[in-house]
Amino acid sequence: MKAIHPQEFKVMSLRECPVPNDLLVCETPEQATAYWRLHLETHPYFNPECECFVVLFLNTRKRVKGHQLVTIGTMDTLLVHAREVFRAAILISASGVILLHNHPSGDPTPSEADIKVTRDLIRAGQILKIEVVDHVVIGRPGFQSLRSLGYFAAF
Repeated sequence: MKAIHPQEFKVMSLRECPVPNDLLVCETPEQATAYWRLHLETHPYFNPECECFVVLFLNTRKRVKGHQLVTIGTMDTLLVHAREVFRAAILISASGVILLHNHPSGDPTPSEADIKVTRDLIRAGQILKIEVVDHVVIGRPGFQSLRSLGYFAAF
């Protein structure tokens, strides 16, 4: 039987993602969508025919520290768990996150599943003291902010 040994870990940057000055601070759904269009839609791993869930990591001043593609789903479904959403946020000491995902149909209207997962992630973020600033659903060409639609009001 092969012995299992503990490992030392570190967080490692994959690539630089330069942004124009107007995107250095990201606190509106318009800015989050512009970041998505600049860095996610243009990347080789992005598949517009599948739902992709991304987390933007923010510092205390809402400056973007980076992003992570958390999961790629199917044409109409994603599997999202708080553990994966907040793992990198904890490791890089993010104080807030913006959640983003696309709807391949082009219609950015949030589904009941989108609303439920958002509420679950808001609760998880509260426990971790990591603010969920917004959840933006990206369509073609529009977008919808769950915060702007009032789904954050109960929290």
